[in-house]
Amino acid sequence: MENISRYAVFCKVAEQKNFTKVAYEIGYSQSAVSQIIKNLEKELGTTLISRGRDGIALTKDGEEYMPYFQTIYHAEQNLAAKHKEMAGLENATISLCALSSIGRHILPYCMRSFKQQYPDVNFVIRQGDYNDTYNGIMDGTLDFGFTIIGASPDLENVPLYQDPMMAILPLNHPLANEKSVTFSQLINDPFILSYEGEYLNILNKFNQEGVTPDVQYKVYDDYSILSMVKKGLGISVLYRAVLKDVSFDLSVVPIEGNHSRTISLAYRDWNTLSLASRKFARYVIDHAAEIFSSIQM
Repeated sequence: MENISRYAVFCKVAEQKNFTKVAYEIGYSQSAVSQIIKNLEKELGTTLISRGRDGIALTKDGEEYMPYFQTIYHAEQNLAAKHKEMAGLENATISLCALSSIGRHILPYCMRSFKQQYPDVNFVIRQGDYNDTYNGIMDGTLDFGFTIIGASPDLENVPLYQDPMMAILPLNHPLANEKSVTFSQLINDPFILSYEGEYLNILNKFNQEGVTPDVQYKVYDDYSILSMVKKGLGISVLYRAVLKDVSFDLSVVPIEGNHSRTISLAYRDWNTLSLASRKFARYVIDHAAEIFSSIQM
């Protein structure tokens, strides 16, 4: 045992009444244990332990000092346990919010790798849009969240990944086999608009091109949108992160130009985050390229 205090040694000797056993337990020599006790007695100016043929016992002064030594020893044990908890993140809980696309594909990758190093960390994951992330961070119920640049200007945002827009078309659509399409080519069909917080961003992209889609449906769930497109109810535009491992028989066509959202990690104050949250956030930031490359189609 490294860096054991003299108070801990004294308490162990008083409990076991045997220098040899204590020395073996803490990895010291018997003479070293005896010297620690002698030095403590010298410092206090009294004899704490009597040594006789019948073994060792506390003197009257030793009994008087014992409760104080025990208090110090227990405090040292608690401090060591807390240090171990902080270093190993034992029983720590990280609370965060993410869009469904992030929660399905990116978070499992992050958490699996992180828990290999810190297996006792627990996660509380809330699925929601940008407003849910912002409100949760501001009211303190969330440590941080995944959002997009521009959605939460009052928070600190660390850019992680450029997530491009993709056109989602039925397999029999005239544009299904094109290498790329423009927004202008997507205004002639019924349009299914994703309502997961980024719908204004999608509409703005159309508006910037001087066109307006024929929005006939506004749907929150991305998988419902994919199912609706497959059944021929319309076409849509979603982000690539949503489409990872999609089993629907659909055509996914890139949109010409630089049309994307910047996924970011958002928090209120880095210094007030728990140690576990800081470590996980730092892990995500440092491994962003590796993590997000896993969702490439």
